[in-house]
Amino acid sequence: MTGSNRLYRILFHQNDKVYEIYTRYLSDESLMGFVEAESLIFSETEGADVSPELEALKAEFLGVNRVHIPVHLIIRIDEVDQGGLAKVTSAVKQTNVKIFPTSHLSLTRTDND
Repeated sequence: MTGSNRLYRILFHQNDKVYEIYTRYLSDESLMGFVEAESLIFSETEGADVSPELEALKAEFLGVNRVHIPVHLIIRIDEVDQGGLAKVTSAVKQTNVKIFPTSHLSLTRTDND
């Protein structure tokens, strides 16, 4: 999944928010059940558009060399020609995105036979 000139956009859920990040390196070989992203890119033109949201996102990933995202939290991964602006949005605003209810699953079984 890796290439020198490739650029990937990753959309994933975390804490009722949808993260959109860009990376040049993407792999699924390191840890089973996780996608590894390295060389994160927050905006195509560094320093051009400084917003509080972008600065908060940069601060969240400050000092992170490599991020491992659980596969079940990933919405989609796109290989793109041009990068965009990394951002965090509320999952509630996006009506076409549904969070899989992992905490509400019950694995108990009742036998009434």
